[in-house]
Amino acid sequence: MAAEPAPVAVQPIARPARLKKRHWGLLASFVLIVLAPLVATVFYLWTQASDQYMSTTGFTVRSQESGGATELLGGLAQFAGGSTASDSDILYEFIQSQEMVEAVDARIDLRAHYGAPWPGDWAFALWPDATLEDLVWYWQRIVGISYDSGTGLIEVRAQAFDPEIARAVTTAILSESQDRINALNNQAREDAMRYARDDLDKAIARLKGAREALTRFRTRTRIVDPAADIQGRMGVMNNLQQQLAAALIEYDLLRGTTGDTDPRLTKAQQRIDVIRDRIRIERQTFTSENTDTGAVGEDYPTLIAEFESLNVDLQYAEETYRAALTALEVAREDAARQSRYLATYIKPTLAQEAEYPQRGILAGLMGLFLLLIWSIGALIYYSIRDRS
Repeated sequence: MAAEPAPVAVQPIARPARLKKRHWGLLASFVLIVLAPLVATVFYLWTQASDQYMSTTGFTVRSQESGGATELLGGLAQFAGGSTASDSDILYEFIQSQEMVEAVDARIDLRAHYGAPWPGDWAFALWPDATLEDLVWYWQRIVGISYDSGTGLIEVRAQAFDPEIARAVTTAILSESQDRINALNNQAREDAMRYARDDLDKAIARLKGAREALTRFRTRTRIVDPAADIQGRMGVMNNLQQQLAAALIEYDLLRGTTGDTDPRLTKAQQRIDVIRDRIRIERQTFTSENTDTGAVGEDYPTLIAEFESLNVDLQYAEETYRAALTALEVAREDAARQSRYLATYIKPTLAQEAEYPQRGILAGLMGLFLLLIWSIGALIYYSIRDRS
């Protein structure tokens, strides 16, 4: 007989899936953490948030130079110039500073305008009792700056609840920036002129001192130029040497034709002795300090060294004086011909449509972040639950 097949075990039919308690908890957390805040955000953005308008302006710092005497003064004008890139850096920081906020607030009552939607629009409006520090913090929200350090271009965007106020803010920023550039330009000119005048005053004082020292030397020694004086004395010495040679020749001729008792021989010898004494005295005047011998009271090597030192000081003082005059002329030319100005390549615009707040983007970002927070929280909770 054939064997009967073994009976096959029949699995029970799975019961329908049902929501459990933990599922309801997860769904409730999703509603509380994601849906409810997202609905509140959407409701606030579309019903309470005030429309904001944006005005844009763009400018850069330019430097204009005109050729003049500065091109003929040995290229010294480069020392009086400035860097427009550094001026753009200054403006970039100045627009974000408290000083700029105070200046614009003095022209436009920022608290009155940006606090008007309060308390209905508490997220985008300025609270009424805001301090100056709060206003500076709020300024960073309503004013955006784009700066390209390579080209020096600055673009400023200002938001306001009214398009005219937005354009007024950018216009005030542009005007204050122009005033700051003018102030920097005037300060640079004044500094250059002041430094040049100070250098010229010092050069004049040095030149006067060198000339006075040379005058005192000439008064003390009664010598205008030691080199010329010593040349004159050397001429006297040469003349005495020639006279001595002639007297010796005359003496030798008389001695060969007359006797030792001849009065002419005695007179010739006396002439030779006198000339030799004068030569000795003249030689002593070069190194002797005795004024009785015709010296000036000091030895000539010392006098010549002192005179040369004073003359070098005088020449240096004259060169310094001429250089200071040139630098002053350069500074004066730069002050008259060189100027920095604010070149506006985008005039303050007037918006026709409210671009802010960007409700769709803000709602999407809020939903994304809420979803991420809920997902991370759920993963952490179930991870801890499974481990425990």
